[in-house]
Amino acid sequence: MGLGEWSGRFCCTAFLLAVVAISLSSRHASASDTSIANRVPRVLVLYPYDERIAATTAAGEALRSRLLEATNGKIDLFSEFLDLSRFPEGDHVARMARYLGEKYAPRRPDVVVALGKESASFVTANRGTIAPGAKIVAAGFGTATAEKIDLPDDVIGAFTTFDILKTAEMARSLQPDARHLYIVGGSSDFDRGWLTTARAALEQFSKSYETTYLEDLTIDEFVERASRVPPDSIILALTVFKDREGRNFIPRDAIGQIAATASAPVYGPYQTYIGHGVVGGNTVTFEALGRTVGDLVIDAIAGKPVSDLEAPQTYIADARQLQRWGLAEKDLPPGTVQMHRDKSLWEEHWVILMAVSGLLLAQASIISVLLLERRRRRDAERSAQLHLLEAVHLNQSATAGALSSSIAHELNQPLSAIRNNAEAASVLLRSANPDHELIQQILLDIQEDDQRAGDIISRMRGLLKKRNEIDWQEFDLNDVTSSAIRIIHGEAERRGIKLTSTQLPGELPVRADKVHVQQVILNLATNGMDAMLNAVPAGRTLSFATGLANEKAELRVSDTGDGIPEERLIRIFEPFYTTKQAGTGLGLSIARAILETYGGTICADNRPEGGAVFRVALPLARGEDRSR
Repeated sequence: MGLGEWSGRFCCTAFLLAVVAISLSSRHASASDTSIANRVPRVLVLYPYDERIAATTAAGEALRSRLLEATNGKIDLFSEFLDLSRFPEGDHVARMARYLGEKYAPRRPDVVVALGKESASFVTANRGTIAPGAKIVAAGFGTATAEKIDLPDDVIGAFTTFDILKTAEMARSLQPDARHLYIVGGSSDFDRGWLTTARAALEQFSKSYETTYLEDLTIDEFVERASRVPPDSIILALTVFKDREGRNFIPRDAIGQIAATASAPVYGPYQTYIGHGVVGGNTVTFEALGRTVGDLVIDAIAGKPVSDLEAPQTYIADARQLQRWGLAEKDLPPGTVQMHRDKSLWEEHWVILMAVSGLLLAQASIISVLLLERRRRRDAERSAQLHLLEAVHLNQSATAGALSSSIAHELNQPLSAIRNNAEAASVLLRSANPDHELIQQILLDIQEDDQRAGDIISRMRGLLKKRNEIDWQEFDLNDVTSSAIRIIHGEAERRGIKLTSTQLPGELPVRADKVHVQQVILNLATNGMDAMLNAVPAGRTLSFATGLANEKAELRVSDTGDGIPEERLIRIFEPFYTTKQAGTGLGLSIARAILETYGGTICADNRPEGGAVFRVALPLARGEDRSR
């Protein structure tokens, strides 16, 4: 096809040429290093029509932007609208050549860009007059047209091929169930040429459909016929430069009228049809053509070797028309460019989404770190708890061992009483007249002694029992103190130590592990008895007193020993610190660890009258005022 063909493609939208300005490649960015750098080049662009054709105007503007960018504005650009379609007479063409020759005599162009076959034919025939020695770049038509107009070999071609068969195949992919095919073409010479080309290209393709060529009609007839085609139809729109009545049109506008009321999807081979009711087609986009033309002109200005190029083809589609006709996006040919496609949330707000995602990721990371730290803390607390339980058990075992002799002696008393009472009962039963009341009393004594022995064994088992969990419970500190006194009273008697106890009336409820608190009291009692080894036997007294202090339950354990040297008071609760020759230094440190676990405290001081006093404080289980 000739220039009419190219202008037809161009007449539909200004999208295409925005290409030329975008396509400056790195190899061309340096074109000004030679010719362009040393002189201001001149480029003349010849348009075959007038400036009303939107496509050619868009092409020229894009080309200007491209060249200005490539040369940093150091270029002279000239444009001429030949209007050869309305003034094709030979006399006019000759006058136009003479006029341009005289006009550009003082400023001969270095490169002439001829858009369309009419411009190419014109400049090649008159190059000696208009631009002797200039390089010619022809664009906007295919190689077949170049051969038809006998384009000289030294003219550089940016060729375009519009393959209507590929557009038809795109339509078939989107409408596999279609049964009818309609081809629309106008009445101008160019329109008729397009129809001839389409008949040849679609000869085999059309055999699969009931094919109708809508040609040589008025614009109203085109619109009316297209509105009545069966729904299972494909409409291929070529160009309508002129209808049967001789009215002239810009093809994109004519096709837009037809597509607006068509009863089936309309396809076309020009990008300018997109946005005017056409679904899409295979075409050479303004971007692709502009890049090709721009590259050739820049290389020609720079004095680089150049050769003909074929502008790449691509599939384009109008996303709105796909939705209108219910055509599936997945059925589009691979690589199809969708225009007027609604931006996704990501495309429209990607900066905000990235920022939010980054913030969420940071928060998630912080939360993960905190959770990990919490888990580590729990593991550490659990490990510390297990170590504490193990230490308490070992301490209980040591206490049981230390009290074993006194406990054995204490246990021997009820056992001996049980034996003696049993022997006495046996003698009475063998007598001629047994005293039943006396025997009954002996049996009651045996039961009481058995209970005493069971209590002693139970206390011993409590000291030796090993547990893996803390048994949180609420209990009375007075009761635990009394229980501890019962455990050590046998050892105290053995050592000649008097035990005294003063308890606050009522209850002192605390929340902790009862066995652990009992062990604290036993540790303090054992230390107190050990401290009185050198005291006068008559003055050995171990005192227990409970009360309230600072709204906490308090227990004071006092002895009448030698007291604690002042310089050692601050260290006696440290692990392994002891003043005893055979001590481990763990009793008091374990006591402090136990009390701190339950929110309590322990401290030591010397009594003015001699000896030491240890004070244990635990939070009350209820916030009641127990100062009565």
